[in-house]
Amino acid sequence: MVNCIGIRQENKYPDERRAPLTPKQVQTLIEQHNIKIIVEPSKNRVFTEREYEQSGAKISSDLSACNIILGVKEIPPHDFLANHNYLFFSHTIGGHSSNMPMLKQALDLNTTILDYELIKTNKGRRIVFFGRYAGFAGMIDSLWALGQRLLWEGIDNPFKEIRQACDYENLDEAQAMIKHIGKQIQREGLPNQLVPFICAFTGQGNVSKGAQKIFNLLPVVKMLPNELSGFFNTGKYSNGVVYSVEFRQKYLFEPRDVEHSFDWYHLHRHPERYTNRFENFVPYLTMIINGINWDTRFPRLVTKRYLKSFYQFNPSPRLRVIGDITCDVEGSIEATVKTTTSSNPVYVYNPFTEDTVDGCAGIGPVIMAIDILPSELPRDASKGFGNALLPFIPALAMADYKVAYEKLNIPLELRNAIIVHRGELTERYKYLESRVQLLDKPPGSD
Repeated sequence: MVNCIGIRQENKYPDERRAPLTPKQVQTLIEQHNIKIIVEPSKNRVFTEREYEQSGAKISSDLSACNIILGVKEIPPHDFLANHNYLFFSHTIGGHSSNMPMLKQALDLNTTILDYELIKTNKGRRIVFFGRYAGFAGMIDSLWALGQRLLWEGIDNPFKEIRQACDYENLDEAQAMIKHIGKQIQREGLPNQLVPFICAFTGQGNVSKGAQKIFNLLPVVKMLPNELSGFFNTGKYSNGVVYSVEFRQKYLFEPRDVEHSFDWYHLHRHPERYTNRFENFVPYLTMIINGINWDTRFPRLVTKRYLKSFYQFNPSPRLRVIGDITCDVEGSIEATVKTTTSSNPVYVYNPFTEDTVDGCAGIGPVIMAIDILPSELPRDASKGFGNALLPFIPALAMADYKVAYEKLNIPLELRNAIIVHRGELTERYKYLESRVQLLDKPPGSD
């Protein structure tokens, strides 16, 4: 049915509470554009069915009449409806094997898939995203983890008052607590064992910006990475502030050839010619907040090998917590050997045995790697996300997806976000065919 959209229930993760549109945004679409909206019931969603009903939506488990169905996370393969159209985070463009069965089912059922991640400006900037909220929640949870770790070490500290992001009513309440802690630090100072408290931030995108916005609620002094060594040598630091260091790529990687200087364009053309530089700074750091966009072509930021050597020579290092908001398993932070959940948010990575123990106790850094961090602030995250998505909804609701790709009457930003159209991979994503075909290959046929 044209001019009808559906909002599906999220059923991949038990902790997922977000929605692509809030009840208030649904009401706006109904009143201003006369769009029919059907919402699938969900026990986990932060917004109730009653809230959506009061906004004018219909509540039904049958979304078959919808012109397009909106979700947040990946859709289980058995949940796809044949010949239907979907918009969600598919996490397929990287070709990861875990999501290829979903993509194959979508192809087999003649569906059309658009991906939020691919809705971009003509300069390549993402338009619809949750990244800032991942940064907000990841920073809050990392400060919570620091407080718990220090208590395990027998160190009383102001961060012990912080709760996980999911335990606050909303972002405002969490921010009020961080500000309260900041005033306490200014008034009473940090424990000597934590001075100077230096937090490193990697990445320059929405994730890192969100994390830094939360950290900046504390009394912050900003530093450059190349100032750290001299800063420690002088010994002139304060217990009434925390120190923030943003690591641009020239401080993360360096050319293997010492006769060459760092060049951003050269790094991205030839990452194999670069090596890790970031580990040189790790001994100075109390906490690492990782928000870098990374893939396997690039050197890792922190390796297992480095951590083993580091802890051999520093049995009680300054580093307490790594908040790996990127959650790439054995990715830029190799000690992120698994993702975590809101109900079991952290583990300690033992650099000698490479084992993990859930919680904050043990030898090694505490790793926070919650896979769906924005869902810890579900109302705020859904509102921010929906506000960015709202302008595109009328076109999505009215589009005739049965026509050829070239004839689709939708904005270019949406056209470029189509991975699958009528059961066929679009031209720019044809490379995924080989990944999907591997599913049909008999075991041992290589």
